[in-house]
Amino acid sequence: MTSSQTDCHFCLQPLRGRKYALRDENAYCVPCYDSLYANPCEECKQPIECSSKDLAYKGRHWHEGCFRCAKCHRSLVEKPFAAKDEVLLCTECYSDEYSSKCFRCQKTIMPGSRKMEFKGSSWHESCFVCQHCQQPLGTKPLITKDNENYCVPCFEKQFAHHCYACKKVITSGGVAYHDQPWHQECFVCAGCKTQLSRQRFISKDEYPYCVDCFSKFHAKKCAACKKPIAALGGTKYISLEERQWHGECFSCTKCSVSLVGQEFLTRQDDILCHKCGSAS
Repeated sequence: MTSSQTDCHFCLQPLRGRKYALRDENAYCVPCYDSLYANPCEECKQPIECSSKDLAYKGRHWHEGCFRCAKCHRSLVEKPFAAKDEVLLCTECYSDEYSSKCFRCQKTIMPGSRKMEFKGSSWHESCFVCQHCQQPLGTKPLITKDNENYCVPCFEKQFAHHCYACKKVITSGGVAYHDQPWHQECFVCAGCKTQLSRQRFISKDEYPYCVDCFSKFHAKKCAACKKPIAALGGTKYISLEERQWHGECFSCTKCSVSLVGQEFLTRQDDILCHKCGSAS
């Protein structure tokens, strides 16, 4: 102690043989220092004397013995803690009061541990797993079915439909034909390979055809004009033995009068109205 520090800077009483404290290079006796500079304890409101340990957190101060959890009152000295609305809590009490519960095991997700969130619910990282293979999902793509989460490979193996044409998984959309699933892009005309998912088509021997290809390859031909008779609903045609006619083509071979709804006679390949048939 220098000669300038032999007296208390505030009360000017001699410091020789007494305890003192330094502040801004000035010496103070203990009573003066405590009255001038000691911080009030946040818990007991008493000054934290220079002989006591001063524990500080975000501008507030506590005696070492007062630095405790507000709920269970256990000491927080050299232990992890959390603050909620300026109240200090040990990690256990904080978790019980405020931490999320794991959607799977219903146990608390402790502060500082990794938490997975999905569709408004939380999981421990170790609980957020594929329902089938039990492997962690982490941030990998997943699919939910009946409130259970699956990795994409397991979901496809367990539930997904496979395209009848290419045998690959149908992940969205698709077309049902003859009770079999198809990708829209795989559901094509058996003749010209045009996609059929948004147009009319005709089935033949379990294969789909566009109207043009069906007419070209499979439609019945009119015995009179030799053109295809379209097979879509609403098309009217006349059938006699193994021959077919368009309605407008079914007429007398000699006089061309329409025979639709009329009596007629057949003579070899000819069809004749009653008048022409009687005159022959």
